[in-house]
Amino acid sequence: MTTKLLMSQEEYLASGVHIGMKQKAEQMKPFIYKVREDGLAVMNLGKIDERIKTAAKFLSSLEKILVVTRKSIAFSSIKKFGEAIGAEVVTGRFMPGTLTNPTYKSFFEAQAVVIVDPVSDHQAMEEAVKARVPVVAICDTFNETKDIDLIIPANNKGRKSVATIFWLLAREIMKERGGIKSDKDFKYEIKDFEGTEASQLG
Repeated sequence: MTTKLLMSQEEYLASGVHIGMKQKAEQMKPFIYKVREDGLAVMNLGKIDERIKTAAKFLSSLEKILVVTRKSIAFSSIKKFGEAIGAEVVTGRFMPGTLTNPTYKSFFEAQAVVIVDPVSDHQAMEEAVKARVPVVAICDTFNETKDIDLIIPANNKGRKSVATIFWLLAREIMKERGGIKSDKDFKYEIKDFEGTEASQLG
């Protein structure tokens, strides 16, 4: 009984989405496929794929999505994701009050918050919890998962990996919403999500 993956196993492996770290948080252990001889954890591709599908299904039913990252390697990815599905995006510093203070000029009444890394994006996560907004987060093997409602287990430190995840999420959300009929109707490529600075920064 094999479930069809959202992209071929080869494409997934080439993007590095499965490459974890040597540090392994207890809550992330169910998503780890194996630990290499050098101690590096490798995540289960099937579980990554399954969670991207679950997250896309959940997010496709919402209109007000906020995507946040302080990681410069993910700026292009989340901006393109925001453009593709019509989500609000915050890159760089997350301003206190964005989710909790209705008098703040950039206040946004989100129905879900998507974050790239629970460590660097902790401010957004804390606000989401206070505002009782569900949190979807990409979690690497070292990430603690407390306060996260939906974990996408994956490498959140690589530009290609993050771009691949957001590209797949956007495509699947558009299919769920009926915006496109099939994969080939999706007008973006993964490189669009990587950004032009990808070549300089590696």
